Amino acid sequence: MAENQYVVFKLGKGEFGIDIMNVKEISVYEESISLPNTPSFIEGVVNYRGNVIPIINLKKRLLLGEFEVTKDTRIIVINLDDREIGFIVDEASQTLRLDEEQIDPAPAFITGIDKKYITGVGKLDEKRLLILIDLNKILTENEIEEIQNLEV
Repeated sequence: MAENQYVVFKLGKGEFGIDIMNVKEISVYEESISLPNTPSFIEGVVNYRGNVIPIINLKKRLLLGEFEVTKDTRIIVINLDDREIGFIVDEASQTLRLDEEQIDPAPAFITGIDKKYITGVGKLDEKRLLILIDLNKILTENEIEEIQNLEV
């Protein structure tokens, strides 16, 4: 029975999970410096441990409503094609272990770009579901190239 560990975060009222192996760090939110001519979901850049990294507003990227900074807002830093990228989330609450039988495939009614980054749905209990996503697939190849070519 295979078991995976996930970092759980919130966007609005929804709970999402990403494989802990993809997460480099979870840090407190810091305001980014905006850059001109970037997609609307790129908030800007921050200095992360001596490196300038782009910050993606995950709520905007997934079209899940307006973003509001609170005391719980966090930045999840991952490596994407050998480049660090930060994703803003409303809250990063915990890590969980899920067995394979607790995970259903992405629902059939999800189509298009959305389905490619939803890896499954974790069933935590009778009323609690966890949408499992792959942050490495959140961006299209063109968007990744655009981010890699950001002038900072």
